[in-house]
Amino acid sequence: MDILHLLEFIFTIIVGYSLSAMVLPRISLVSFRRRLFDQIDGRKLHTAPIPRLGGIAFFPCITFTTSLSIIFHNLWMDSNMLDMNLTNRLLSMFCCLFLLYLTGMMDDLISVRYRSKFMVQIVCGILLVTSGLCLDNLHGLFGIGAIPYYIGAPFTIFIIVYILNAINLIDGIDGLASGLSIIAFFAFGCMFIRLQWWMYAFIAFASFGVLLPFFYKNVYGSVQRGRKIFMGDTGSLTIGMLLAVMAIRLSMSDPVKESIFPSTVVIAFSFLIVPMLDVVRVVLHRWRIHKPLFLPDRNHIHHKFIALGMSQRQAMAGIISIAFVFAVVNVFFIHYLSTTLLFLLDVTVWTVLHCYITVRISRKNKLRK
Repeated sequence: MDILHLLEFIFTIIVGYSLSAMVLPRISLVSFRRRLFDQIDGRKLHTAPIPRLGGIAFFPCITFTTSLSIIFHNLWMDSNMLDMNLTNRLLSMFCCLFLLYLTGMMDDLISVRYRSKFMVQIVCGILLVTSGLCLDNLHGLFGIGAIPYYIGAPFTIFIIVYILNAINLIDGIDGLASGLSIIAFFAFGCMFIRLQWWMYAFIAFASFGVLLPFFYKNVYGSVQRGRKIFMGDTGSLTIGMLLAVMAIRLSMSDPVKESIFPSTVVIAFSFLIVPMLDVVRVVLHRWRIHKPLFLPDRNHIHHKFIALGMSQRQAMAGIISIAFVFAVVNVFFIHYLSTTLLFLLDVTVWTVLHCYITVRISRKNKLRK
């Protein structure tokens, strides 16, 4: 990467950060004046009125920053970085983000039934697949290589819906969803730079810059001064869609990419492994005890860390550290282990970790009694 591209990405981060830092305080002000707070109930960990509309800033700030960066890149390079395929994917992604933006805002303000949210998510998945974003190779996972379009298309839609809900459900304590996403966006951005996929790199670093001010306000903002804010479904759906797009794009077949990043299906999803595996565990737990699969509860990984006696910040830091270790270990061992073995190792470690935490919680509850 030359100095010009470096300046472009620094510019992208600064613009995204500045826009987000300007918009978030105004969203907080409107939320307090109109009393648009997150509902307090037995499942929530907060006990004071806090706005949940921070995610309203994400979609406009990210799309503005990305568009401005592409415009400046085209002017500086005196060429158009977007061919027809990239243009279709970018416009389809913006359409999906807008649909999710409206759905998330409605859910944050008046609540939306989960069936309706699923329908919107499926429509977004179909739009992305028709634009050319489709998993076509599992790179040896369970012995599967290239997969035909009629299997890859519905599987891609499933993965998109899966990631959207995984990010939404992991957003249960301060800084967790945004912290995990900040790490993922930075890693994706660096990988896209290495591949010289400039459009995706701009999107990743724009998202990275926009999330930084939100993370600070969400984790360190003062409730008494009205500076604390949640992202709500509007934010989690937005970053979930962006992360899904990047993970799927990195997993698609490409000779140049595979010479630089082998077995990218594991590497791409390594940055999302904690929320994705947590969803599977929670759904299986609800099915085992005959509870509705889509109703919220307090059985997520962050709830378990809190049950161990950790504060929200300690739990957030611990879970983000676990996710970081998973990603680093996968990137290292992908050169020495098969894709299937590495995936099974991840699942085994995750299962053992949860069993250990569950035993610790049980012992702690017995001591209390």
